[in-house]
Amino acid sequence: MALVEDYKGVIKRYKRYLPVSRKTPVVTLQEGNTPLVYSPKISGRLGKNCRVYLKYEGLNPTGSFKDRGMTLAISKAAENKAKAVICASTGNTSASAAAYSHRANLKCIVLIPEGAIALGKLAQALIHKALVIAIRGNFDDALRLVREISLNYPVEVVNSINPYRIEGQKTASFEVCDSLKKPPDFHSLPVGNAGNITAYWKGYKEYFSYKKIYSLPCMLGFQAKGASPIVKGRPVEKPKTLATAIRIGNPASWEKAVEAKHESGGLIESVTDAQILSAYKFLACEGVFVEPASAASVAGLFKLAKEGFFEKKKSKEIIIVCTLTGHGLKDPQIAVKSIKPPLIVDADLRKILKIAKI
Repeated sequence: MALVEDYKGVIKRYKRYLPVSRKTPVVTLQEGNTPLVYSPKISGRLGKNCRVYLKYEGLNPTGSFKDRGMTLAISKAAENKAKAVICASTGNTSASAAAYSHRANLKCIVLIPEGAIALGKLAQALIHKALVIAIRGNFDDALRLVREISLNYPVEVVNSINPYRIEGQKTASFEVCDSLKKPPDFHSLPVGNAGNITAYWKGYKEYFSYKKIYSLPCMLGFQAKGASPIVKGRPVEKPKTLATAIRIGNPASWEKAVEAKHESGGLIESVTDAQILSAYKFLACEGVFVEPASAASVAGLFKLAKEGFFEKKKSKEIIIVCTLTGHGLKDPQIAVKSIKPPLIVDADLRKILKIAKI
């Protein structure tokens, strides 16, 4: 990874692979360059020949992978002299769009599903002075309205239907290869609106075409069971899952995600909320705190391991990268609800020592 003092964000680092020019004003918060953390506990649970690495995207400036695409989307909007941007969001997109547009002095309009956005994400959008409008409907309703508005009014949409978002997000796959000095054998991701699996696959294919790598990974995507339209093969009218970031019933990048699955010889399956919550807590044992949607990628690995998926592979060593899309502080309510509350005692040394068993 680049040294901190030399690092200036994903556009500067990977500009030769991105649709930018000297005329593009780079709007950056030094996103990207996130750690690839080896996970001995997850590796051990998957099998002796598995090495699992966690691409911890929660350490981006606004706490999620969205910043990679947003730096490029907002930079191009500024280049095009846009006055305003708009997005539909379950939370992370709104936080990122608000931060980057505010930095670029652009108006930001956000449509969110009423009551269906985690407080941490809503706080980010509001503090960065986005115009946040809650609609009586779900994310898919919000995105439909955003599409209509962007087609008929002078605002630029910065959801992943904006191709610059995908271009920016593909840099994560470049970083994975640069860190490992090769591509992984498998790459596991949560799937909501499906832009991320689309972007990673695009990045891997481009690095392959540039001969930066000499093989391609198998892509593994996981949706929440109550919001699994790709798995079911039809839109889900009322998606339900505690993982709000992937509570999407009709993904914008559906076709591209299926393309990534087929081209890579991979799969897209579903995991239950119980499996997501279990993986969420397991990640905490590694010292990594993520939002629930992030844990879907790990829950999926555990599900496959239980089915003997990795044991069937004859390779001496299997390298697996698991993308963790957002930080746990995005949705602290889930953590508080899923664990025991703090003990309350008198300010008495003996009582504390007794409880602590020191």
